[in-house]
Amino acid sequence: MTDRFKKWMLPVAMIVGGAGYEFFERLSPLTPYLIFTMLLITYCRVSWREIRILPLHLWMLVLQIAGAAAVYAALLPLGPSVSQGVFICVLAPTATSAAVVTGMLGGSVGTLATYTLLSNIAVAVFSPFVFSVIGENVSLPFWQSFGIIARQIVPLLILPLAGAFALERFWPRAHRILRNRQSVSFYLWSVALTIVMGRTVSFLVRQERSHYFTEALTVGIALIVCALQFYTGRRLGRRFGSAVAGAQGLGQKNTILAIWMAGIYLDPIASIGPASYVVWQNIVNSYQIWRRGDKK
Repeated sequence: MTDRFKKWMLPVAMIVGGAGYEFFERLSPLTPYLIFTMLLITYCRVSWREIRILPLHLWMLVLQIAGAAAVYAALLPLGPSVSQGVFICVLAPTATSAAVVTGMLGGSVGTLATYTLLSNIAVAVFSPFVFSVIGENVSLPFWQSFGIIARQIVPLLILPLAGAFALERFWPRAHRILRNRQSVSFYLWSVALTIVMGRTVSFLVRQERSHYFTEALTVGIALIVCALQFYTGRRLGRRFGSAVAGAQGLGQKNTILAIWMAGIYLDPIASIGPASYVVWQNIVNSYQIWRRGDKK
């Protein structure tokens, strides 16, 4: 019953958020706190002893950062909204739920967990620079813009990691409780998804002039990029004996964080990219899980 409920929870969260956008938009200030809590709970599952940085992880980081820059440059002629919307779908770190899907598909959970950690750190380091150059604060002096963004993003992504290891060291009982309550992160993710979908739909409804062609183009290219990231990650991972972890590491993104970052630092229309990516990556993963079950 619980597994069946979880299977439908994310689509329901998206529908509820879209239908009740007027209410859920008011809850937008809660999003960074939900992200922080989700990451804290997830990181409590990771131990320093389990972290092993492999050549695969380094190649994936290169593809994540360089790929995002290449996509932005290639799509810039189509307009900043399209280029930013697809760019954030590549730059976004690996979803915390990717480890669960990796386990269901028979992949290496440890390999994926390590990359999830590394990709979040990479985004925390690089995103203040990136958003200071291409974001909505470009009119500000670079270092002022960088400081504003860094104060918001770095604590959001780094402090949960520090908090998890501090709990493991100084409050092991609390750490053990959070480590054994990983399902709470899934429900928080659903709440956050409802809120960000409400915010996205609210923007679409209230936009002063229609951008339907730009939005449709962004959605279509996000589908192509989603498929390419899963495919590239699988091909790369296969070379290192971790095809599933490679595919999930590059393909399954923390779309909640991506939508929030796009809405705060980029053109608001750009949030359509990661919002549609939620759908595409869940379709890919649903197919993979169904196919594996069918083979069994």
